[in-house]
Amino acid sequence: MPRVGVLCDPDFPEYVAKRLAESVPGRLGEQLGDDREWSLEVVCDPVAAGRSNAQEILQAARDQRQRNDWDYAVCLTDLPLRFEGSPVLADIGVDEGIGVVSLPALGGVQPLRRAQQMVVQVLDEILGATEQSQQRPYTQRRRGLHSTLTELLAPIRRENPDRDEIGIRYRATRKRGRVRLLSGMVRSNSPWRLVLGMSSALAAALATSAFGLSSSTIWQISYQLDVGRQIVAALASIALLVFWLITAHQLWEKPHQAHDRELRVLYNTSTVLTLALGVGCLYAALFAINFVVAYFLVPSSLLASSVQSSAITIGTYATLAWGFTTMGVVAGALGSSLESDQAVRQAAYGYRESQRRAAHQEADE
Repeated sequence: MPRVGVLCDPDFPEYVAKRLAESVPGRLGEQLGDDREWSLEVVCDPVAAGRSNAQEILQAARDQRQRNDWDYAVCLTDLPLRFEGSPVLADIGVDEGIGVVSLPALGGVQPLRRAQQMVVQVLDEILGATEQSQQRPYTQRRRGLHSTLTELLAPIRRENPDRDEIGIRYRATRKRGRVRLLSGMVRSNSPWRLVLGMSSALAAALATSAFGLSSSTIWQISYQLDVGRQIVAALASIALLVFWLITAHQLWEKPHQAHDRELRVLYNTSTVLTLALGVGCLYAALFAINFVVAYFLVPSSLLASSVQSSAITIGTYATLAWGFTTMGVVAGALGSSLESDQAVRQAAYGYRESQRRAAHQEADE
């Protein structure tokens, strides 16, 4: 029974690795054209998460393979690997039986399916090299990585760099692959965790919403504003909280932290998108809470007399909840100042990125 070790970073890569360990072994033999039963063993290694390039990660995979007596070893990482400006999906040391897969390069949509395809492709390449060395016929297979849609949106190229321990590399095209890489970086950060990860900001938002619920002046202002202004105000409150988080907790990537300008732009863009999505989730959750509370606690007769309208509908309560929510998110920006930098990093980023930024901040101090 061939043993495959899956070495992974903590957080999102560990989640993907454990899911693959459950679903892949039963189908791996069939997909690889190998009659043997396969075993996938997951090892989460925070030390490997500190590596900064593919060569170092492959070295960690090699060490773990020897230590655990695996037949093959594949590392799943949320590090955005790049070569000559192009996102790298996987680097494979076919002679060593090792490989590294960069999850962000697979994109933010269907990461489990794409990770499975890429891991199987890595093992297929390693087995192919073994069969060729034994002078057996071998046909390189493409496992969904080169579909018509993929070629249109973000083509994937197979290369033989023949440098150091890397024998085969899969990478995307520079421009279109960058969009997929960026979406994968945001997905690795799991932006929805921001909702519960910042307790002070959430408490300030809830407290301010409760104040708005008791103020008839807020009801009147909310009711008088048209939909366009409501949308602008909501977006402005989200943008304010994102800006406050970035500036107050030093989340902006500086030139000395990432000397590669393009990589620095990717990090900063992913930070803005992650925070925007996270704060957007916070806004939606807060709106739902405020709507339910307003609908059950504010009588329609009281609301009608306050806004001087007899036509009280569900939309009226939604408008009311919008006012509380927008005020709450603005107050959340002030409340976020009470959060520690470490708490914000843990809420906004995955394990590797959080540790990397913590190291940069310590170096700056």
